[in-house]
Amino acid sequence: MIWILIIAGVVLLLIVYIYNSLVTAKVRVDEAWSDITVQMKRRADLIPNLVNSVKGYAKHEREVFQKVTEARAKTLSAGSVGEVAEAEGMFQKALKSLFAVAEAYPQLRASENFQKLQDELTDTEDKIQAARRFYNGAARDLNTKIQVFPNNIFAAMFRFKLREFFVLPGEELATVSEPVKVDFEK
Repeated sequence: MIWILIIAGVVLLLIVYIYNSLVTAKVRVDEAWSDITVQMKRRADLIPNLVNSVKGYAKHEREVFQKVTEARAKTLSAGSVGEVAEAEGMFQKALKSLFAVAEAYPQLRASENFQKLQDELTDTEDKIQAARRFYNGAARDLNTKIQVFPNNIFAAMFRFKLREFFVLPGEELATVSEPVKVDFEK
């Protein structure tokens, strides 16, 4: 009789341990996603100031400003990880266009306000990339815990779901399918 109680106790402790490790991994993913949204909000708050700085010098570049504004709105309104990643790709293209316009105006590039905004944006982009890496690592860890035995039994029972990776359009998770070609002749 005592062996049955000991075995039942060990099984119960195992279930508690597995459940707690799944919850911990889920909370890390949620925390990592929160970090991404905080940095994206910070960047979205910087963009109107940056656009207004450039507008003063490049009034005829209305289409670029409109694309940046639309991309910013889509990034803020996106819901799922995939939607955010798609909006993020569009947003980055729009920002490249904005900076290309800025390059055409040396007096704008020399502006202290523009430089400060550009530095803030660069810093924020670095933080977003770091947050993406942290999120993808946390999602990987949670997905692994959900899929390995015996966790998969309890993950299904407690309805833990796999998380989508934050991958920008055109960007792929690291795969080694083909060697990188390097050509120094050109």
